[in-house]
Amino acid sequence: MTADVVLRGGTVVTAAGSRRADVAVQGGAIQAVEPDLGSVAASATEVVDATDLLVLPGVVDVHTHTRVATDAEPDRFFQDSVAAAFGGTTTFLVFNTPGGGELPGAPRSLMGDLHAWRARTEGDAAVDHGLSLVVTGWHADPVSELPAIVDAGVPTAKAFMVYDFRLPDPRLFETMRVLGQRGGMLQVHCEDPVLVDAAVAAALQRGDTLPRYHAATRPSFVEAVATARAMAFARLAEAPVHVVHLSSAGALEAVRAARDAGVEAHAETCPHYLALTDERYDAPDPLDCARYVISPPLRSTDDQAALWAGLADGTLDLVATDHVPDRVGVEKAVARDGVPFDQISNGAPGIETLLAVVWSEGVARGRLTPERAVDLLSTSPARMFGLRRKGAIEPGMDADLVLFDPAALRTMRASDLHHTSDYTPYEGFKIAGAVRCVWVRGSPVVRDGAFVGRRGHGRFVERSIAR
Repeated sequence: MTADVVLRGGTVVTAAGSRRADVAVQGGAIQAVEPDLGSVAASATEVVDATDLLVLPGVVDVHTHTRVATDAEPDRFFQDSVAAAFGGTTTFLVFNTPGGGELPGAPRSLMGDLHAWRARTEGDAAVDHGLSLVVTGWHADPVSELPAIVDAGVPTAKAFMVYDFRLPDPRLFETMRVLGQRGGMLQVHCEDPVLVDAAVAAALQRGDTLPRYHAATRPSFVEAVATARAMAFARLAEAPVHVVHLSSAGALEAVRAARDAGVEAHAETCPHYLALTDERYDAPDPLDCARYVISPPLRSTDDQAALWAGLADGTLDLVATDHVPDRVGVEKAVARDGVPFDQISNGAPGIETLLAVVWSEGVARGRLTPERAVDLLSTSPARMFGLRRKGAIEPGMDADLVLFDPAALRTMRASDLHHTSDYTPYEGFKIAGAVRCVWVRGSPVVRDGAFVGRRGHGRFVERSIAR
């Protein structure tokens, strides 16, 4: 047996358990995971000392809104892929901008959106990536296109219940049904449009326009009602459904009840709901408050506790970022000028901080085991979203590996991060653990805190979901 790289003496952490083992990599794939590969290491091209470190499968982030490059910002997609690598994420999935708004000239068809997005991102990433298409009310006939989209390696799509591009209920139901029949899965942003629109209109009429009223107009029951409705659609359609960025105890109960009724219901939460609460909306400076204009908004400590319990008991399947690389100085800056909260861009950055926050707030605080964290961040998202060679440290899998130091202690600072946003929601957080080295398909991308990868190493991954 020969190997390109052998990681020696580390603790390999998988969803099934942890053990001290060596990992041999050959031709971009994991070749062996054994207690002692000394004979292989003797002839390997490179041997990495992993003593006192953890060897983790690369993180798989299935929910990002990473921006594509533009003439004004040609490095935007690439730079966020570099940030992903620094955070231990070796594969991320992207939602294209609804209606093709960021892709000038793209036809409003799903296949047109797919071709346009791939053309704008080809050869532009440092790590592997894929696409989940957004199905909107602006598409001419999206349901008829779904079979071809699944065949093109994009078996997951997203529908919004809110915003002007939302998918009307009859089409949402049909999208869910057809995707399920073709071996795909619909992801749903669950907020009730009638309740949200009414609350927003009433707040604006009262003159309640500050960023804090974004949260006040989207209470948790608005999410719970919509989540229950999405579950009912999935039940009748006999199709799987995945609730994105679940934030509240009520929505969690709707998913749990659907599962008890036999629905193939899945759900994710995000690090910001696990680490932050709605007290952030009490910030006196509107611009500070605008950093947390996220949909759904941050919730109460009780909701947060319910989410941690849902991660531990399996009701929540995974954690993903909902990364939106907004900038305080650009997309959020309108808050300083008195622009009403409903016109402030929704979202916050997170592509580089996913592993850091979940490990610090979960594993280091005793809320999650290391194995459960790996399951939530790597194994389950890879399995559920059809990334068949990702998410596990086993022979034959892609050698997407993270060398992680659990003993490291640091303070989160935006100035230390690499994403294209100009802030982090976790500024000043005390972080336990640090990524030391990262490999994507056996090639080093981060080594001892320095970027050693290259633009274009990342590949578009065509996916299929096994059932």
